[in-house]
Amino acid sequence: MVAGIALGSVIEWFLGAQPAGSALALAINDYLVMGVFDIVGRIFVASLKLLVVPLVLVSLICGMTSLGASARMGSIAVQTITLYLLTTAFAVSIGLVAATVIGPGRGVEAMADAEFVARTAPPLTDTIVNIFPTNPFNAMAEGKMLQVIVFALLVGFAITRAGESGARISAWFRDMEVIVMRMVAILIDLAPWGVFALLSKLFATMGLGTILDLAAYFFTLIGVLLFHGLVVYSLLLKSLTGLTPSILMQKMRHVWAFAFSTSSSGATLPITLRAVEKRLGVHSSVAGFSIPLGATINMDGTAMMQGVATVFIAQVYGIDLTMTQLLMVVLTATLASIGTAAVPGVGLITLSLVLTQAGLPMEGVALIIGVDRLLDMVRTAVNVTGDATVAVIVAHREGELDYQVYENPDADQDTSAEATA
Repeated sequence: MVAGIALGSVIEWFLGAQPAGSALALAINDYLVMGVFDIVGRIFVASLKLLVVPLVLVSLICGMTSLGASARMGSIAVQTITLYLLTTAFAVSIGLVAATVIGPGRGVEAMADAEFVARTAPPLTDTIVNIFPTNPFNAMAEGKMLQVIVFALLVGFAITRAGESGARISAWFRDMEVIVMRMVAILIDLAPWGVFALLSKLFATMGLGTILDLAAYFFTLIGVLLFHGLVVYSLLLKSLTGLTPSILMQKMRHVWAFAFSTSSSGATLPITLRAVEKRLGVHSSVAGFSIPLGATINMDGTAMMQGVATVFIAQVYGIDLTMTQLLMVVLTATLASIGTAAVPGVGLITLSLVLTQAGLPMEGVALIIGVDRLLDMVRTAVNVTGDATVAVIVAHREGELDYQVYENPDADQDTSAEATA
């Protein structure tokens, strides 16, 4: 990560210092940045996405079958969804309060040519109906994760009630889970090259100078994201489980690297799921449900961005938000985390919904687009931390947490040795 950011920044500075039409600058940009770095980075992200659907399907089916004929999945689902919604509401509230106190938009002039065309978000009713698949194979092909989750739960539930036939199929899925997790382990060994390529290309094309244009907004959001990711989650974990939060944070470091470089909770899902099961000791019956669901609907980092961005835009345009408007922002951002879960570009879509609800100019979104890509990297790291924290809490409450694995600093560290053997 550090090498990629440093090299990308140096390349961006060097290209900017070259005269227009420089053959050397064109060669570096075309063959190194948009060639080697772009190809390696895109292949790496594609490989991550390749494993998402089979990993979610197999892990969730195995988790359901491990619960047997019990009705505990309902309890797991209720606790998981409740915690996700509560942490999201709290996140956007923190963003609103921090931005109101700090005032990152005061003294910033709105750009006269700022323009943003909002993408249409689907109605909440359609989103709820679309959770249930009509064609599971189509859902898997298109990566519709909520539909894949529903189908996997149904298959797992049916297997537990299919007698000997179900037992045979259950054993096959457990073998498949071992194979898929081995594929994840192979990808982890190649991860440093993918992370290096992704960050080198990003900073070579964007550079650090973009941050300076919106420094107050950028660092305000970075500050509240770090506070939520490191402090709020730690307090939540400690108060509800009594576990040591620093252990979870330490074991999530390599997941943060993936999340930071890909800016996608979905692409990071295989790594998050493996870390939660193998390093944090969460049973697959909990991890297989909570982690895929969290990657789909739990967007604390995005919700926090919406809180800060809403106040920032209001301050830029000289609009004072009432308490009613602030409460509506919290409600809209929380519900939108589910209502637009399957739509690409969810951050800007939900921000558009929030601005409309608060009566703010839609053009304000254009003010923050320049630094949103960099901030999205940190938001994704916060999101996956929230997914892991909720999974550990629910597993603790359900008696599905292996405390020896959680407290073992070397858990899942011998993967490469096992593969070699």
